[in-house]
Amino acid sequence: MGAPSGGGSGGGRGGRRRGGHRGGAISEINVTPLVDVMLVLLIIFMVAAPMMTVGVPVDLPETQAKALNSETQPITISVKNDGQVFLQETPIPAEEIAAKLEAIATTGYNERIFVRGDATAPYGVIADVMARIQGAGYKNIGLVTQQKKDQ
Repeated sequence: MGAPSGGGSGGGRGGRRRGGHRGGAISEINVTPLVDVMLVLLIIFMVAAPMMTVGVPVDLPETQAKALNSETQPITISVKNDGQVFLQETPIPAEEIAAKLEAIATTGYNERIFVRGDATAPYGVIADVMARIQGAGYKNIGLVTQQKKDQ
């Protein structure tokens, strides 16, 4: 008659309580700080990426031409306002343009080449650079400008 009543509703020490962890390690990862850090990094890279596309600072002239959609990264030749010529971000003499283009062109003479001339650069230097590119056999040459801002 004095049998212990151990099979009840778990009211004693041996029963498990819902939602309570007693001194054990929590095996859940709090993802919220990770998401916060990743969003901050995403914003930083979204802001910094356009600034890293072209390394030579050139004040481009403004036109009403629409932007081109380019599937591949073009070769960029920049002419600064003092007449200095750059291939991508490397300064080069104008006489070496054709030889350097042949060395880095991946699709041969069909390579897309953009000429970025400063708005105050001497016209003769920009014309000379374009003539040297065309004389080397490249036909896909474009001038880079900025779109005019509507006022």
